[in-house]
Amino acid sequence: MKKLILLAVVAVFSLSNVNAQGELRAGLNVGTTIGDFSDSYGIGFGLDATYLWEVSEKFQAGVATGFQTVAGEELTIEGGTFFGVTIPDTKVEVDNFNYIPLAASGRFNASEAFVLGADLGYAIAAGEGDGGFYYAPMVAYNITEEFQAGISYRGVSADGGSFSSVNLGVNYRIL
Repeated sequence: MKKLILLAVVAVFSLSNVNAQGELRAGLNVGTTIGDFSDSYGIGFGLDATYLWEVSEKFQAGVATGFQTVAGEELTIEGGTFFGVTIPDTKVEVDNFNYIPLAASGRFNASEAFVLGADLGYAIAAGEGDGGFYYAPMVAYNITEEFQAGISYRGVSADGGSFSSVNLGVNYRIL
């Protein structure tokens, strides 16, 4: 984790040659869990914040953070018969998974309307669970100069698996 934080700090300070004025965006997203944990978790909601500096006419780089919560599901563990003893089904409630991503962010303006990007960093678990490497490729459409709608794939990789979701979101340029 120390190497990842160092990499993020170096990336931010290496932007010293770019314009001092940046762009602050804040948004909301909703998504569904896929992959390793899709049976245990369902719908997720989140807040996003990104601050980007213009590196060139087509490319921006900066930092991203936010808060994501994903609802835990109720699981049924099937019982059965064991040496003639009947074991009933058991229901287990899975706690929500909450995390705060801290990431370096990059955006490429493919055209006036479409933006391609990615966030890379670390997801800090807020509550139960472990954090891990955070990655979020995305595609966005500029509705207006201020409003943007997008789709992203978000993943948190840690020992034992990867927590992944597909999210739809909107954001608003504040500055």
